[in-house]
Amino acid sequence: MSTKELKRVLGKTELMGIAIGQIIGAGVMSLTGVAIAMTGRSSNIAFLVSTLFVLAAAIPLVFVNSCLRMRGGVYTQTNIFLGKKWSGFYIVQYIVGSISISMFAISLAQYIITFMPGVSVKLVSVIVLTLFFAINYFGISGAAKIQKAMVFILMSALIIFAGFGVFKIQPGYFSQPEFMTNGVMGIFQTAALLVFATGGAEVIVDVSGEAKNPKRDIPQVVIVSTLAVALLYGVMCTVAAGILPIDQVANKTLSTVAEIILPRPLFIYFVVCGAIFATATTLNAKIGTCTKPVLQACSDGWFPQKLATLHPKYKTPVYLLVVFYIVGLLPILFDFSIGTIASTVVLLAYAFKIILAYKVLDLPKLFPEQWEKSPYKVGPKMLKFLIGVSVSGISFQCYLLVAKASKMQLIGTIIVFVIALVFAQLRYKHAEKTIEISYEVE
Repeated sequence: MSTKELKRVLGKTELMGIAIGQIIGAGVMSLTGVAIAMTGRSSNIAFLVSTLFVLAAAIPLVFVNSCLRMRGGVYTQTNIFLGKKWSGFYIVQYIVGSISISMFAISLAQYIITFMPGVSVKLVSVIVLTLFFAINYFGISGAAKIQKAMVFILMSALIIFAGFGVFKIQPGYFSQPEFMTNGVMGIFQTAALLVFATGGAEVIVDVSGEAKNPKRDIPQVVIVSTLAVALLYGVMCTVAAGILPIDQVANKTLSTVAEIILPRPLFIYFVVCGAIFATATTLNAKIGTCTKPVLQACSDGWFPQKLATLHPKYKTPVYLLVVFYIVGLLPILFDFSIGTIASTVVLLAYAFKIILAYKVLDLPKLFPEQWEKSPYKVGPKMLKFLIGVSVSGISFQCYLLVAKASKMQLIGTIIVFVIALVFAQLRYKHAEKTIEISYEVE
């Protein structure tokens, strides 16, 4: 089986649903209060600055995906620009990072049990994890439709919050001392944190093999979804910081302000559909995209070919779905330290982003015809400048992550690095004979 056999059913609206669902996670509900604590009422500016970081990091993605359909997503991009052996390294750290599925399931369960006192978080986590894997078992098309519906409900909840609150913002919003409480550097430090709330749209690269027109749609969706969500976040943050005194909303969730500005039925709707659906859409997006790079890696011989088996009707990687279900289930059942495990891979992921971004300078040389046809084509000097901006932005984020990393996270990063390196070295002797071209130029 191969990614060539995946159903190409995802249009622009389906990709938009996946992207927005991945961007809007439970983080915005809690990180807004943290941002207000860090920079006061200029937290809305910090949200917009964080969007510039995200878009800077996405520049190479836009260039590459406007030229190629990459059926294995970033795995395929690694293969093209860094070489076959490094694609084996990449896929190991990618699988380890997918343990975040557990975090999303547990987070969703924690919101749900607030309406079901006495019910076990572990039980609800297992149920929601099973439910979303079952949804994705029956094909990406159905999962994408459910995603669109959930995103619509989620967006309506956030827009209700912003719409009701914007008319209740108190005068003097930009006055001292509650604006820019920690100066310009405070805004940048806050923006670096908020990247985790405004980023995520790049996940759709991993479903390029199932998109109808990835070269046109993926670059557009990444840019538009990121900007749209950022603008909404900016308004929501202005509401959250502009109605009550800063000390009453700093480090608090959005529900603190929502309870004041919304009628009781709409407040309940906001809490349920905002918090629960924010996490549910992220979980669904992660499950829907996580198997595709590994599917291609199986076809290439890094893992047993049997794992690449697709369902004859739904064209879903049934065995890989089971593998990732177990990856998500075990930490829930045995109370693993999921946050520590997942965070160890973040540093490796950012290091990969830096190298991949730099190597996109080779795109015009490797694919001259496709580069000429790309609507995003720029001159050599501008390409170097934009890639420089991207590399600088990602490097700055990586630096901030390293500066805040614990000793355990750094040790974990080194362990995963060594395991991935050894795996790539040992398995490459077999894989190099079977690695196929997993990109398409037409």
